[in-house]
Amino acid sequence: MKYMIGIDQSTQGTKVVLFDQNGKIVCRTDRPHRQIINEHGWVSHNMEEIWQNLLDGVKEALNQTGMDPGDLSAVGISNQRETTVAWDDAGRPLADAVVWQCGRAKEITDRMEEADGAVGEKIRKITGLPLSPFFPAAKMRWLLDHGADAGEKLHLGTVDAYLVYRLTGGRVFATDYSNASRTQLFDLRSLVWSGEACRLFGIPMDALPEVYDSNGDFGETDFDGILPKPVPIRGVMGDSHCALFAQGCHRRGMMKTTYGTGSSMMLNVGERFAKSSHGLATSLAWGIDGKVSYVLEGNINYTGAVISWLKNDLGLIKSTGEIEPLIAEANPSDQTVLVPAFTGLGAPYWDNDARAALCFMSRTTKKPEIVKAAAESIAQQIADVFDAMERDYGDEITQLRADGGPTKNRYLMQYQSDMIRREVLASDVEELSAAGAAYLAGITAGCCDREQLFSNIAYEAYRPKMEADKRDGCRRRWKRAVNSVLKDSGRCNGT
Repeated sequence: MKYMIGIDQSTQGTKVVLFDQNGKIVCRTDRPHRQIINEHGWVSHNMEEIWQNLLDGVKEALNQTGMDPGDLSAVGISNQRETTVAWDDAGRPLADAVVWQCGRAKEITDRMEEADGAVGEKIRKITGLPLSPFFPAAKMRWLLDHGADAGEKLHLGTVDAYLVYRLTGGRVFATDYSNASRTQLFDLRSLVWSGEACRLFGIPMDALPEVYDSNGDFGETDFDGILPKPVPIRGVMGDSHCALFAQGCHRRGMMKTTYGTGSSMMLNVGERFAKSSHGLATSLAWGIDGKVSYVLEGNINYTGAVISWLKNDLGLIKSTGEIEPLIAEANPSDQTVLVPAFTGLGAPYWDNDARAALCFMSRTTKKPEIVKAAAESIAQQIADVFDAMERDYGDEITQLRADGGPTKNRYLMQYQSDMIRREVLASDVEELSAAGAAYLAGITAGCCDREQLFSNIAYEAYRPKMEADKRDGCRRRWKRAVNSVLKDSGRCNGT
C-alpha cells in the first residue's frame, strides 16, 4: 500500500491528512494557530508558528499510524488562497502574514481609485477580479509600505508558496495557477504575471514566485528531517480548487458548492476565459499537464455560520442535530424569511452595507419557524449564485455537487434541489481540500489510479420534488426580502 499526505493549511489551523492509494483517510491531525487581532481589528498569522505546527502534525500522523515512511509516495498542499506572506532568502517571515479576511489594505485600494477612477475596471479586465483589499496584491503593497522589504532577497506570495519554499529548504520558490489567479496580479489570458497590474499596485515582479502547473514538480521534502528520505510535492492548489478537483468536477459544465462557514461555489467553464456579467469572479481552476481550466466563482459570507448564529448567539439550538426535528415542527404556512447579511452580502450582490433582516413574520412565528428560515436562507443564497452562473455560462447546468458539514441535513439538501430545480449530489468524502491536493499529488506521482480513485466516491442524490408554484413563491419572497436590505434595491437579481 502506498500513501499520500494532504496538507490543508486553513484560516484556523493546519490539518495533516494521510490517505491510502484508494483515497481513504488513514489518519488526520489538527493543529490550531493563533488568530492575532489588534485594536484595529486587523487579522494576522505568525508563519513560524504555522511552520512548526505543520512539522508537528506530520510527525504525529506518522507516529499514530506506525507506517513505514518509505511507503509515503507524494505530498499535496491545499491553502486558504488570499493570506499573504513576505519573507527573506532564509525563509524568515519579514512580518506576520496578512490574513485573507483582514481589510487593512483598504487604504491602498482607496488611494488607487482616487488617483484613477478607471483603475477597478483595468484590474478586473486583466485579472478577472474586482479591485479589493481582500486580495493579495493590496496586502503585498501594505506590507511593503510598512517595512516588510528585504531588497533583492524579498519574496512575496501566498501561503502555498511560503510552505513550498520552507519544505524544500529554499530550493523552490513557486506557486500554482489556481493561487496565482487569486492574487489580483495575474493575467488570466496570457497566463503570466501582469506587468500592468504590478505597476498599478507597485509590486516588484522579481519578488513574485514562478507559476507552475498545479501538478508540477514543486521539489522534494523530508519535512525538516522527519522522513528518512525526501518525497515529491506534486499537488498544490487553493482550497476551493482542491474541493472542485476532489468532487470530480474535471469537465466543462460541472459545478460544486462547499458548505462551510461561508460557501464557495465554482463552475468549471473549460479552457477558455469566461467573463462574468452577473456578479461573479473569474479564476483558474488549475493547470494540469500543461492545460488550464477556468472557473466562474461566487463566494457567500454566511451559510454554515448561520447555524452557528442560531446556536451560539441566539441559543435557539444546542446542536445541529436539533435542526431537522424543529423544521418538522414548523408551521408549513409560515412565510418567514431570514436574509443573513450580518456583514453585508457577497455574490452576486456585493453590497457591504446590507444588513441582516427577518422578514414576513407573523404573530405565530416561533423558534421552529425561525430555525427553518435560517436553514432555508443557506439554500436561497446558493440558488442566487447558481442562477447567476447559469446566465453567465449561457447553458443549463444539470447538477450541483455538494460537500461540507451542512450537507448532512437532509431537509436542506432537498430544499436546495427544489430551489435550483436540479439534482444535488452530496459527497461522502471528508476533508475535500486535503483530499484534492493529495489525490492530484498521488495521481501525478503514479501511486494512484485516477479512474479507481474517483470511482470510490459515493454520493447521496436529491432531486426536485416541490411543486413549481410553491417553489416560485419561495423564490419571490426571498428576492423581496433581499431587495429590502440592499442599499440599492435595483441590484437584486431577477427583479
